[in-house]
Amino acid sequence: MTVNTLAEIEGLIRDQDDWRSRCINLIASENVMSARARAAAGSDFAHRYAEGHPGERYYRGTGYIDRIEEQLTADLKRLFACDRCEVRPISGTNANEAVFSRFVNPGDLVMVNSTPGGGHISHHRMGSLGKFTRNIIDFPLSPDGYHIDVEKSVFLIEKTRPKLIVLGKSLFLFPEPVRELAEVCRQTRTLIIYDGAHVLGLIAGKRFQQPLAEGAFLVTGSTHKTFFGSQRGVILSSMDEDSWRRIDRGAFPGSSSNHHLHTLAQMAICTREMIEFAERYSGDVIRNAKALAAALDRRGFDVQGKEHGFTESHQVAVNVGSHGGGEQVSRRLEANDIILNMNMLPHEPLSRHDHPDGIRIGVQEMTRFGMAEPEMERIAELIHECLRGGNGLKEEVHRFRGAYQQLHYCFDSLR
Repeated sequence: MTVNTLAEIEGLIRDQDDWRSRCINLIASENVMSARARAAAGSDFAHRYAEGHPGERYYRGTGYIDRIEEQLTADLKRLFACDRCEVRPISGTNANEAVFSRFVNPGDLVMVNSTPGGGHISHHRMGSLGKFTRNIIDFPLSPDGYHIDVEKSVFLIEKTRPKLIVLGKSLFLFPEPVRELAEVCRQTRTLIIYDGAHVLGLIAGKRFQQPLAEGAFLVTGSTHKTFFGSQRGVILSSMDEDSWRRIDRGAFPGSSSNHHLHTLAQMAICTREMIEFAERYSGDVIRNAKALAAALDRRGFDVQGKEHGFTESHQVAVNVGSHGGGEQVSRRLEANDIILNMNMLPHEPLSRHDHPDGIRIGVQEMTRFGMAEPEMERIAELIHECLRGGNGLKEEVHRFRGAYQQLHYCFDSLR
């Protein structure tokens, strides 16, 4: 539908704000910023450029953003207990690009999680990694499909000696075997890259694994999933100076020019919130994910990972093939303002990517709006009622969601 006037555009913006305030948002790759952080979006930084490093810019007039960027970098080093931090990538994929462009040459062998096994598109031939090598193989998986088979992977790494391996997933229920693969990777001089896009906030809260301490060469991530925002990327490491210089050039000029200073300022605010609240928040998120998974299981849903406690992250995966599949189920739920996404599951062929059996659920945003384990029980009940053909659920969803409008785990809530 064509939008003809400026007023219509502005009206659509207002409509989006209003609509999402009435939805139960369970998209696993989204979160919301505090009012304090959102307010920084309209600052003068939205108009400005700052190529290069603080104090060494190619543009003049950057004194204030220099101070913010330096403090943000220091805060992230403190939060993640690392020596080096790159904040200039403007997305997680952009961060991956900065790394791949400097450490992967044509023909280099790289081992990744497959798409059905949860791997992100930027790790594959059709994504960022595929720009630098086509020689990409998949980790062997355990029978449940949600864990890497360590024994087979060790054998494969010893045999093929990949340039690097990429751990971390898009469908990410359980920690990755960083520590278990670190020794063989040291022997074969294979770099461990850990894409923590989905679990960055859980890592910050010390409630998930700690990949750098376990042996990862570096960690990339998005800053707006389990982290509080804004929508950007980050690279973390304690690598040597010569290696880090390659990352530096990969970030600029390799994969970015100006790095969106207004969202950098917002991220500085959000990072202070993470320092204050990450431990409690991440614990509550994981507890809620487990509670929602168990509640769905009790209602007869095929919740994945049951033999391992369903999940150790913010995500829940459900096989809804018996309900028409992930594409159909996600549309039925959206019609009742319950928002989530269809998702491939490990048993599925790539040809089913647009009509998979699975759905992926994330509880991090609703947790931030103050929902806890009793509310997860109610969400499971609403999903169940919707898929049984319940009518008029949208009004009930709005009524339920209406009681959860205040954002928690932020400085706004302390005022």
